[in-house]
Amino acid sequence: MRLIHAIHHVSLIVADTERALGFYRDLLGLEVDPERPELGYPGAWLRIGAQQIHLLELPNPDPIERRPPHGGRDRHLAVVVTHLDAVARLLEGAGIGYSLSRSGRRALFTRDPDANALEVIEQPDPETDAPSSGAAAR
Repeated sequence: MRLIHAIHHVSLIVADTERALGFYRDLLGLEVDPERPELGYPGAWLRIGAQQIHLLELPNPDPIERRPPHGGRDRHLAVVVTHLDAVARLLEGAGIGYSLSRSGRRALFTRDPDANALEVIEQPDPETDAPSSGAAAR
């Protein structure tokens, strides 16, 4: 019997919910889940497929400064996209830096406004089986 069968959500600590929503909702296009109850602190729940990202506006016990420059050497959240080049262009247009994965797969690492690392991995869309979009920018 398998005890764990899925990931429900990942929580990220943020200093300013609205600023974080500017990244996750406005730039990356994630949908806010209006079902979040009042929890006694600001935050938001974002839908990402059947899973969620919970933004928690709470004091951060972790240092934000001196995080590893490459997010792959830091704790991180990984998401899947169909077209990595489109995400790279979006980040570049917003002036947000990123680094390419050192694993050899089509992926990049970036950081949100609170220095949380985000890995973006390109995989075909399981519904359309769309092919990869080619080499990533830079």
